[in-house]
Amino acid sequence: MSMKQFLKLVGVLLAVIYLLTTSPAAASLPTPENPISTTQQTPIPPGMDEPYWVVRAYYTDRQMVDRLAQWLEPWEVHHDQGYLVVGVNQSDYNLLETLGFRLEVDQQLTKQINSPRQVSPLQTSGIPGFSCYRTVEETFASAQAIVDAHPHLASWNDIGDSWDKIHSSGTSGYDLQVLRLTNDQIPGPKPKLFIMSSIHAREYTPAELNTRFAEHLVNLYDQDPDITWLLDYQEIHLLLQSNPDGRKYAETGLLWRKNTNQNYCSPASIYRGADLNRNFAFQWACCGGSSGSPCNETYRGPTAASEPETQAIQSYLRSEFEDRREDLLTDPAPTDTMGLFIDLHSYSNLVLWPWGFTSTPAPNGLALQTLGRKFAYFNHYIPEQASGLYPTDGATDDFAYGDLGLAAYTFELGNNFFETCSFFENTILPQNLPALLYAAKAARRPYMSPAGPDILSVGISTDQVIPGEPIQLTATADDTRYQNTLGAEPVQNIAAVEYSIDIPDWTSDPAPTFYAMSPVDGAFNQTIENVTATIDTSSLSPGRHILFIRGQDAAGNWGPPTAYFFSIQHVFFFPLMPVP
Repeated sequence: MSMKQFLKLVGVLLAVIYLLTTSPAAASLPTPENPISTTQQTPIPPGMDEPYWVVRAYYTDRQMVDRLAQWLEPWEVHHDQGYLVVGVNQSDYNLLETLGFRLEVDQQLTKQINSPRQVSPLQTSGIPGFSCYRTVEETFASAQAIVDAHPHLASWNDIGDSWDKIHSSGTSGYDLQVLRLTNDQIPGPKPKLFIMSSIHAREYTPAELNTRFAEHLVNLYDQDPDITWLLDYQEIHLLLQSNPDGRKYAETGLLWRKNTNQNYCSPASIYRGADLNRNFAFQWACCGGSSGSPCNETYRGPTAASEPETQAIQSYLRSEFEDRREDLLTDPAPTDTMGLFIDLHSYSNLVLWPWGFTSTPAPNGLALQTLGRKFAYFNHYIPEQASGLYPTDGATDDFAYGDLGLAAYTFELGNNFFETCSFFENTILPQNLPALLYAAKAARRPYMSPAGPDILSVGISTDQVIPGEPIQLTATADDTRYQNTLGAEPVQNIAAVEYSIDIPDWTSDPAPTFYAMSPVDGAFNQTIENVTATIDTSSLSPGRHILFIRGQDAAGNWGPPTAYFFSIQHVFFFPLMPVP
């Protein structure tokens, strides 16, 4: 062995010993501003003179990924192919090589990340170079416009202040604002869906998807029957910009991830701040899924929920949702728990659920998996437990489930932080709007109804009905709609389909009357069934009515309802005039 080979081997062994003997809570892992000292700097890769590179890091051991994730956030993880994608500077690059990663620079993406923004001369709104993504101010203005146009459906609620707003005495920074959507003319209590987005500032698509979802709901209220009953009988709470201070920096093209707390790293550093998605007060700093070094990407903050943004979100969730789960990690939430939580991120085309801090399944793991596979059916993502990628602690979805018992999920949208507008408009948006609509449907029984059939292709023989005229109702019940990329979700034959008129199944005063639908082929013996029924309209008043159709499978699982509008015509009788 040559002296050069010997010194390289010693360097690798020292680095491994360092990482293995330093606890996650106390580790001072290398950071951009406090790099590991090395006797020899790795040269800049040929042709790469940018200060920041995107690399494929090939590994031979899953633990290498887990160690890296303590201080850098992988952009992509491909355990099946043995590599991850990550953004690095010179110090990160050196350390990864020292730790045994084989690195390949993605020159195209590196050039793209480091290139100045190309703004169209015709662009008058949106993030520079990305006209489809609203700025923080434009997002807030859009939310206010929804409230102004639909005051009985929407309210815009201040739930707390960002770090900059608190520490500038309000001269800069932002309020954290939640857009609440529901028909206030129909009393509750109502189950709630909470969706937050872009807690990591550099992730452009989540906030825009969340805002488009809000606009979709209010624009189609009273036109689309499913959206109408969802806003009548559910509440939808949308935190559109979860990290507005950081987002303003990311709008300039910086890959800003954390909040802007100047107490961490150094006041003017682009690496300052805390990773808000490692700062939540459930299993904070427990398990090697975050960093204790202030300049690292995954810095968790000095204490649990140290950041004002985290405090505001936690307080709001606790004020809106009842705690239905006991304190032991092995305690499940009751199966009738209402409420659903989604944190929208980018990127990687994933649907994730708790736990993230351990590979042990959550107590409600099977039910979480069922709903996760249902979401993934709509957006075509890979569904898996969050820890399947690498460990995370102090994360939002673990808090929502662990602290409150909510069915909780993270969606990782698309293929880039700065996703092209064409891909967002043509792929991410149409794939994920149906998933979010299903989330609103499932919020009443998230641990139960996703196991039941979906009702599709509802139709009637005529939409304008003369009083007393019978209507032929048809529909399809389908128990198979799951994404089975990582395992197969159990499916059963359809056992029953029924409908009610104007009154949904959860209402008790007045209680609905249910009418059975029959299988077209004469028997309920398949996982997908076409069904039919004849509706007697003789007792229905003139005007619009709404049908609620639901299905049950052979395991006894009722799916959420699908709605349909029809109208009974007004019939006017004119007295006969005498013949002169």
